[in-house]
Amino acid sequence: MTERATAREVIALVADDFGELPYPERQSKPDGPLAWRGYDASRARAAERTGEEESVVCGTAHVEGTRAVLISFEFGFLGGSLGERTGDRLEAAYTYAREHRLPVVPLVATGGSRMQEGMLALTQLQRVARQSALTREAGLPQIAVLRDPTTGGGWATLGAGADVILALPGAQVGFAGSRVRPPDADPAAYSAEAQVAAGAADAVVPPQDLRRTLGRWLRLLTAPSNEAAPVPAPLGATDLPATGWDAVRRARSPQRPRADAYLDAYFTYRVPVSGDRCGGTDEGMLCGFGEHEGRTVAYAAQAGTATRPAGYRTAARLIRLADRLGIPVLTLVDTPGAANDPEAERQGAGAAIADLFGAVASARTPITTLLIGEGGSGGALALAAPGDTWATPDSYFSVIAPELAAAILKRPPEEVEATADQLRIRPQDLAELGVIRTGDRV
Repeated sequence: MTERATAREVIALVADDFGELPYPERQSKPDGPLAWRGYDASRARAAERTGEEESVVCGTAHVEGTRAVLISFEFGFLGGSLGERTGDRLEAAYTYAREHRLPVVPLVATGGSRMQEGMLALTQLQRVARQSALTREAGLPQIAVLRDPTTGGGWATLGAGADVILALPGAQVGFAGSRVRPPDADPAAYSAEAQVAAGAADAVVPPQDLRRTLGRWLRLLTAPSNEAAPVPAPLGATDLPATGWDAVRRARSPQRPRADAYLDAYFTYRVPVSGDRCGGTDEGMLCGFGEHEGRTVAYAAQAGTATRPAGYRTAARLIRLADRLGIPVLTLVDTPGAANDPEAERQGAGAAIADLFGAVASARTPITTLLIGEGGSGGALALAAPGDTWATPDSYFSVIAPELAAAILKRPPEEVEATADQLRIRPQDLAELGVIRTGDRV
């Protein structure tokens, strides 16, 4: 595929078939609503050059077997810009998707709003945002693919407003287009790769992998279930720790299985979401969707490090998306606690943790939690499901780390182990206290 593929070339790249939707008819004044001199001639030349009558092509297609509404931008038609007729087509496509319960896949390549239609072109962004919001409320997924370029209002609505955001390598992505940026702006900041690094997009996908990746996303996000996710089987120790300090040493052992091992054993395949959509990412929080025994399960898993604000916000985003789509969630708790450095405070650690507590508390979809290692205070509890949290034998959960508890109580270091026993942090203690569940639900 060329760098600037046409709308229909991109459709052919991802779709098994394609049927174009009928478009609303709009009677335009000569040279458009602003009587912009030469506008009709520009549109005629664009139509002759591209074979299209407008800057988007909309229709239904099967992508690796899953039917969806595709919205593909034709950049060769006036830079893929949005005008009134573009808005008509987009509104019709979203309406069709809701009426037929289909996911929406915008294949975006646009320079923004059409100057020749002035503010009437800009207000199409409100129209598109409304359609996207209605589709979100209807519980239908939106998966955007960012092509080169994706800038202006197209990025700020169809692109950045999607549930999952994939991008082609090297695509120019940013609100500011190349001709309106500061002259000394670093072009690398306006790239697909930079947007993924900043938490604004989920993944960069090579063209040859796009159909398979998009097909997986569509299959996973269109398979709701009201049954709770089964509890993963323990992968480490099978006997319970003798003392509280034994529980701590086991959970902190480098040999103990981490989140990656649990996710690999649990899922047939999985696809990750990345970033908090607020400028941050956290490699210590693994989030995404996967297939478990033929069902879709969403997951948010701590990877054993101190969780950063971006990690909590990403997990909250994941849980809210799963809740809206009716997909059960599995969370894996494993952190010594929330990151407590000055930068974490500047990034809003308290607000991020509160947001995750709220997402878990308000979720209607079932959430299953397995404590697989360290459960350090509120930074761990925020990811745990009330009433449906389980624990492996090589884990512990504590209101505070035993060392810190001893320090607060002004106890000498040699009393740390005894303090761990007093805190009652072993799995069997947690079960007796009613903090975790026991049984055979797998």
